[in-house]
Amino acid sequence: MAQPETVRGQGSRPAQDTAAAGANTSAARASAGIGQPSKWAVFGIIAIGVFMATLDSSIVNISLPAIAGYFSVPLNGAVEWVIIAYLVVIAAVLLTIGRLADFVGRKAIWAAGLAVFTLGSTLCGAAPSLPLLVAARGFQGLGGALLMAISPALLTSAFPASERGRALGLNAVVVALGVSAGPPLGGILTQQLTWRAVFYVNVPLGILGFIATLLVLRQRASRTRGRFDPAGAVLLALGLAALTLGLSFGQEWGWTSPALISTLALAVVALAALVLVERRVPFPNVDFSLLRSRVFASANTSQVLSFLALFAVSFLLPFYLEELRGFPAQDAGLLLVPLPITIACVAPFSGSLADRIGTRWLAAGGLAIACLGLVLLSGLTATSGIFDIIWRLAITGLGQGLFQSPNNSALMGAASAGRQGSASGFLATGRVVGQSISVALAGAIFASLGGARAGRALAASTAAAHHPDQLAALQATFLTSFHAALIVCAAIAAVGVLTSLVRGRER
Repeated sequence: MAQPETVRGQGSRPAQDTAAAGANTSAARASAGIGQPSKWAVFGIIAIGVFMATLDSSIVNISLPAIAGYFSVPLNGAVEWVIIAYLVVIAAVLLTIGRLADFVGRKAIWAAGLAVFTLGSTLCGAAPSLPLLVAARGFQGLGGALLMAISPALLTSAFPASERGRALGLNAVVVALGVSAGPPLGGILTQQLTWRAVFYVNVPLGILGFIATLLVLRQRASRTRGRFDPAGAVLLALGLAALTLGLSFGQEWGWTSPALISTLALAVVALAALVLVERRVPFPNVDFSLLRSRVFASANTSQVLSFLALFAVSFLLPFYLEELRGFPAQDAGLLLVPLPITIACVAPFSGSLADRIGTRWLAAGGLAIACLGLVLLSGLTATSGIFDIIWRLAITGLGQGLFQSPNNSALMGAASAGRQGSASGFLATGRVVGQSISVALAGAIFASLGGARAGRALAASTAAAHHPDQLAALQATFLTSFHAALIVCAAIAAVGVLTSLVRGRER
């Protein structure tokens, strides 16, 4: 009986060797990229979508006066919805789209995002009335959410794990270029052509990206099994939309107004109900189990705190430059460029370095430098030179660039392959929520201390129109409010340093 068993054992070995050889060949082919698109081709496609989405978050702001004038509405009224509708829709659906991508595949979501964003841009450019423009902006925001929710997941899937930080660093360059190009490009298009050109500029890029997606991207073979959770999607959308809406209009409505209290209460109730619902369904849309990972929870918390602290710079500096210092809007936009340009220069190197030495100390050190940059910016005065403004912004950008890529790499690396879409949704949602809270918090501090009122008085007339004592009082009130808001943001960044340090061991 022993002999037949030995013969069977010997006879099975060639089959095992053949199977192993086949598996090794498949692995080698995958490693060599045979049958798979080049990682740089994937990066190029992602860069098109990311650039469009980030460009549109900054290019439209500068054209708001022209849009308000065209439709004969005040600048601080319904025209604000051109910005708010875009942000509210993005915040409402980001996490749901990230989870949906794990079910249906990332290529389908990405292609849909490019198509919706391009069509939305066309509808915005052709809008005959302000309500239709706002509706088209909401539709465009849906396309932006489809793109932003899964771009990190697509990117980390295309590059090997050893190059994840490098890839995310290069993606940060694209983001920085989109943000920095928005104001000057928007000003040129609005002045030389019309405000409609601000939207039409996306159309050729979107068409190019959509065609390249169909030709180059490959659909992932395996998908996460499960069922979509509509109740969770509705509660999540309702909660985050109400939160973003309330934070965006808090200053205008008044922080104790019934409208704001009702909106924020709706957000709290919807998000609390979401937690209860997601704990009971077998396949939740929001994968809260990701937060059990110490690395993921730390990186996600640090990211929210970083945007909460640092986005205030982009919000407050235009008031400082235009109202206190009297710079024209175009010059003020150019003076803000050193911040994203520094991030673009630093992020690829910090990402590559994180691949070699890990993310913990890079993220913490970067956020500490950014915290220092906020303190330095709070030292700006009514007579600070242009170089003073630039080098302080550069230090802040240096810290943000050092932090961003390593932290994003840690966040994405803490999620398994089947949950990359969910992790990507968390990343994008944290960014939008952090930015919204940052504007609300910095604006509330700045206004409550009299900075907004002083700024309007300074901008309404020339310095010569004020008595020297009155001018000095207005400048002092503005600077006190400006400094206080930035110091609070620096304290928040300091907390982010601590949350970066406690992330523990990475995979």
